[in-house]
Amino acid sequence: MFMTRRLLAAGVTAVLMAGLGACGSGGTDNGTQDNVGGHIQPSPETVSGLRDTVRHLSRKTVTDTRPHLVSRCTSATKEVRHTSRSGSGTHRTTRVWYTTERYRSCRKVRQGTETYRRVVRPERWCVSLDDVNGVKARDDVWYRVTRGIYDRAQAADRHTRIVFAPTGSGC
Repeated sequence: MFMTRRLLAAGVTAVLMAGLGACGSGGTDNGTQDNVGGHIQPSPETVSGLRDTVRHLSRKTVTDTRPHLVSRCTSATKEVRHTSRSGSGTHRTTRVWYTTERYRSCRKVRQGTETYRRVVRPERWCVSLDDVNGVKARDDVWYRVTRGIYDRAQAADRHTRIVFAPTGSGC
């Protein structure tokens, strides 16, 4: 009897913590929960529609050149003035002396060129929807999505209702 109550209390606590955890993440999630084939209330940032096509565009790079910069340093000296005062009133004296301090002056200078890989097109994952947000006339609308949403949409059948938060429009 005592063990049954403990198990019941532990179960209620777990369900309560899961519910509060889901409610507490609203500040960071903004209700943009991804769903493929299920029913979730859409937020203003989410779109819904029938899955049409998915597309993955790989990253495209080219070889380019840029100036090669190196540090060039020179040793130099400067004369520093020091003063010392003593006494007060009319008996006040000031003693001045100079010392020479060495320092290094460094600056970046161009020395030839170097080659590097420049990204022309970043990697993108895209999903095309039909009947966007329930409007039958809005077909073949492309949205950029995260890799996780792309994987779930690719696994779903064609014309399955999808709800997700896009990262951008077009592809």
